[in-house]
Amino acid sequence: MNSATQTLRPQLERARRAWRGSPLPGFLDWWGGELRALLPTRWQTLFSGGNVWCLLRHEDGQWRARCSGQPQTTAPWSDALDAPTQQAMLSTAVAGVDRQDLRLALCLPQEAVLRRRLLLPEAARDNLRQIGAFEMDRQTPFRPDQVYYDLRELPGPAPAGRIAAELVAVPRAAVDAKLEHLRNAGIAIDAVDLCEADKRLGVNLLPPEMARVHSDPRRRLNLILAGSAVLLLLLCLGQWLHNHQDALTDMQAQVDAMHGDAQKVSLLRKQLEDSAGASGFLARRKTESVAVVDVLQDLTTRIPEDTWLERFTVDSSGHVGMQGQSAKASSLIDVLQNSKLLTGANFQGVIQRDPATNKERFFMDAQLQKPGKAKPASSSSAGAAR
Repeated sequence: MNSATQTLRPQLERARRAWRGSPLPGFLDWWGGELRALLPTRWQTLFSGGNVWCLLRHEDGQWRARCSGQPQTTAPWSDALDAPTQQAMLSTAVAGVDRQDLRLALCLPQEAVLRRRLLLPEAARDNLRQIGAFEMDRQTPFRPDQVYYDLRELPGPAPAGRIAAELVAVPRAAVDAKLEHLRNAGIAIDAVDLCEADKRLGVNLLPPEMARVHSDPRRRLNLILAGSAVLLLLLCLGQWLHNHQDALTDMQAQVDAMHGDAQKVSLLRKQLEDSAGASGFLARRKTESVAVVDVLQDLTTRIPEDTWLERFTVDSSGHVGMQGQSAKASSLIDVLQNSKLLTGANFQGVIQRDPATNKERFFMDAQLQKPGKAKPASSSSAGAAR
């Protein structure tokens, strides 16, 4: 046994005791039994599994073997037989047990074993074998190197802060001869125990260094199956994550598309608002300004026949400029004072006479009335501007 195994043994023993002390083993055994009972009889053997203990007893020079909890099935055989014959007799006794599940225990008679009941602190639960070696001198007349021993925790109530345990010990001289005989016969055992009726007590007096190591092919298969199950679980999780990632990508693409549509709608709304604003601006400008045609019609109606215009301008602020000739230009101010479209008519510069036409050349400016005040002339045109 290597040092790593010796180092891990206390932790493994602690885990085994915690497992055995929990209600899970009993529940799983009951549940597995109920499930196996539903299977066909031929299949029940395949799914039975677990260690099957075969108890070996040596009485009056003869060996007796039977599986724990089962009646005697074969006749005893003499320990004087040769090794192959004894192995064959043992094989016949355990013929119905799978070799991988078979465990052999050498059972000792009750009178050959020393048993002591102890009350120990709860902290001793994790180091029972070491506590057993320490208590050996106090509870028995032997030293630890003179006996095979084991210390087991007893079920049932115990004082607060303590556990009930039983120390089981047997002198090595009473067991070594039987162990040597079994080794010479080629029979390896897994435990040295006591028999209570047709069952073992549940201790193992063999020291850890003498325990038989079993190679369990099922363990490798179980590890492979467990690894495969974990791998399949990881693959399922990976597929689930991949599906969710694909769904998220699709949703993101849909959101991006909807975002693009929303931007287009926002752009169209802005264009519509701009168009509506421009239309409103034009409508307001139209309602706030006076049509040039109406101004020309009003001038045509008011100015006399001997007056004509050479230039007529209207700017964006409503300023009106007029340049022309008239037989009597000074009278134009009075003519335009009653206009409902123009206001503030006034001459700009000096009135001069044109030698070619013998008329007075003038330049006037005025301001258009606001639409609310301006009223287009309704009378028909009496003359045309020239």
